[in-house]
Amino acid sequence: MSLDLDERQRAMLQEMGVRVWQPAPRRPALPALPALAPLAAANGRATPPGPVSAALRPLAEAAVRQQPLAAGLASADASEALLASADGQDWPALAEAVSRCQSCELCRGRRAPVFAPPQPPLPADWLVLGEPPDDEEERAGAAFAGPTGQLLGNMLRALGLSRQAGAAQTEAQRAYLTNVVKCRPAVLRVPQPQELRACRPYLSREIALVRPKVILAMGRFAAQSLLQDSLPEAAELPLGKLRGQTYYYLGIPVVVTYHPGSLLRSQADKARAWADLCRAAALVQAAAATAGP
Repeated sequence: MSLDLDERQRAMLQEMGVRVWQPAPRRPALPALPALAPLAAANGRATPPGPVSAALRPLAEAAVRQQPLAAGLASADASEALLASADGQDWPALAEAVSRCQSCELCRGRRAPVFAPPQPPLPADWLVLGEPPDDEEERAGAAFAGPTGQLLGNMLRALGLSRQAGAAQTEAQRAYLTNVVKCRPAVLRVPQPQELRACRPYLSREIALVRPKVILAMGRFAAQSLLQDSLPEAAELPLGKLRGQTYYYLGIPVVVTYHPGSLLRSQADKARAWADLCRAAALVQAAAATAGP
């Protein structure tokens, strides 16, 4: 996929409030990132590529330290048991498991789980992970509904991507969208760490079925869910401190950025979010180049 933007793509970004500078002569539209460091064998993490500023160095070093998994979480055990045969589950079986899940308090009083398998069930190079479902997402039964979905759709289209599996010709053009947890509780509140962990087996199976080359974590809770083992302090850090680096989850590069809902409230962050998407696109390009034809 080329990130050379045509006039239509530039017009879309301008309409979204994202300023795009014309690249200097003889320079690529998107500089290549340094080669990815080897994954740590024990936990699928690696040091973030490229130089790390002094202010962020402790954060980067923490990201690659071994962290013991928390034990004794009954909710996580319940969802793990529900997915005991996850390696053999296809999308319909996974959807059934999600619909029957009662692994944590988020399930209590929900109207319906927010989970929409891709149609048709095809792999995608991008997996976009959103925040806990809002009311519009719960009504739609799918991630990124309403104005947030419209903004994200515009950003994806500017990169030549589609959230509709059937509308994209290749894996490189597809983006699969999902939420960090699948339920919106009857009484609106933020999810607890153990509840984020309880939903992770479902996310892990989604990742196995989608086979993405990059995960775009949009928002604080999306980042926290993916980083809570490798970087426990992520729950206390502002999102801006987590941006600009590459993390790993299940051996797949993770890029953290702002949620579209936040971008609708803060126009100034749109350019930063676009830079994050370009970083993710560079990682996809690097993975494709490594894989070869």
